[in-house]
Amino acid sequence: MSDQAQKPAPSLAALRAEIDRIDEAMHALLIERSEIIANLIKVKGTQESGSAFRPAREVSMMRKLVERHRGILPLDTVESIWRVIIATFTHVQAPYSVHADLTVGEAAMRDSARFHFGFTVPFVPHMGAGPAIAAVAASKGDLALVPAVSVAGAGAWWQSLEGETAPKIIARLPFVERPDHPASLPVFAISHPAADAVMAEVEVHSLRVSGWGAVAARTIAPLAEVIAEPDGAFDGAALLISVPKGQTLAAITDALVKAGATIRSTALVGSHATRYTLSGAHPVAAAR
Repeated sequence: MSDQAQKPAPSLAALRAEIDRIDEAMHALLIERSEIIANLIKVKGTQESGSAFRPAREVSMMRKLVERHRGILPLDTVESIWRVIIATFTHVQAPYSVHADLTVGEAAMRDSARFHFGFTVPFVPHMGAGPAIAAVAASKGDLALVPAVSVAGAGAWWQSLEGETAPKIIARLPFVERPDHPASLPVFAISHPAADAVMAEVEVHSLRVSGWGAVAARTIAPLAEVIAEPDGAFDGAALLISVPKGQTLAAITDALVKAGATIRSTALVGSHATRYTLSGAHPVAAAR
């Protein structure tokens, strides 16, 4: 008879005692983490400016989380727990609010904000990207969440990010994308970026063009993600172009010119990490 066959199955009481032990250990680790954060606050003092949000570090943490996860606990739950821990401790270090553009729908945007930032971080609703960005511009470290998709009547809100001192796109959420994500609405996080916190795998540019039409749109669709709004003359457009890693803005503007468009202006308005998607059970970095 094998050792495994001889070993009695653990009792319910013993299993529950193990759960209690693990719960206590998890709580102790959170307390220990908070003590380290308290020391971090003392060390950092006033050395940093801009948003306390650190997208480069958070992307790294979330990717590692996905790669090491296993077992019956849904990834959604693990991701949500980690997001709340990260966002809450960030808020403890430097209090901030999340200003959300509700034009795409209150439920979807509120789900995204609560999934990624929890309930400790104040949620401030706005009807439009413009007011949300203006609130961030007037703050030291607040965030704005704006849909990363085309919304009818939204206007070219990204043009307010063009100035040197204007807020910038610093992240695209969710960090880990999948079809069944509980907060699947793609959103841009906008804030005053800290120089050492930028994740520049995907650059986001604001373009003004003339000669925009179906041909130009089809030409650059395979090269980059584009949100377009009418701008000026009947054939003018304001474009928000996310240039993926391995691609260049020059190649995209060259393609637009060959398609009959004229580039009137360009401006870098932010950057974010490459979209990280799940294909089946395996994490895969998306093309853009």
